Amino acid sequence: MDLACLISGPEHAPPLVLLHALGERATDWDVVAGPLSARRRVYAVDLRGHGDSAWPGEYSLELMRDDVLALLDGAGLDAVDLIGHSMGGVVAYLVAAAQPRRVRTLVLEDVPIPRPRPVVAPERPDGELEFDWAMVLAVRRQLDDPDPAWLDDLARITAPTLVIWGGPKSPMSADRVGELAQRIDGAELVTIDAGHLVHATRPADFVAAVAAFLDHPAP
Repeated sequence: MDLACLISGPEHAPPLVLLHALGERATDWDVVAGPLSARRRVYAVDLRGHGDSAWPGEYSLELMRDDVLALLDGAGLDAVDLIGHSMGGVVAYLVAAAQPRRVRTLVLEDVPIPRPRPVVAPERPDGELEFDWAMVLAVRRQLDDPDPAWLDDLARITAPTLVIWGGPKSPMSADRVGELAQRIDGAELVTIDAGHLVHATRPADFVAAVAAFLDHPAP
């Protein structure tokens, strides 16, 4: 698997990995990557089936998890700060549960808890896409009906965790986001009233919350 990755920030600064939402790509983080890279070496990844990464035709959230772990190995990154938005947050908590020692801190931005949800058939947008539509169909099936083991595996996460919720305008309900935070030991829940696209809609507030957490994560 070839993964495209945008790298910024001081070469020897602590590494910070950014995982985008379904149908997005690494450049979705541009609005916050600059401020975050002031004190971090930022790696914004195109997940498989997205952007300039390979579109292999084989897709699952577990494969995306394994891709991220392989990226850490290939880049020689032992432990990283990890931020995931929406689907990217699911990949992030799968990484943190699978290999807890590899994640120093974890930030989950408006991320669904792994519980079944009502199925809404996705509609393919018109025109040329920057992602593989087959990937969307495969991943949506898993998001709608997750592996039940994922819920229990949240307890395996040892990294200090910040859960950011987009407030009442978010498609993520308060009770499900609250449960996600409760199932990760010691997780902190913060609300930024921005809807689902927190970092894009209120970038300054997002960066402030994340930077404060990264510098002083809860024990």
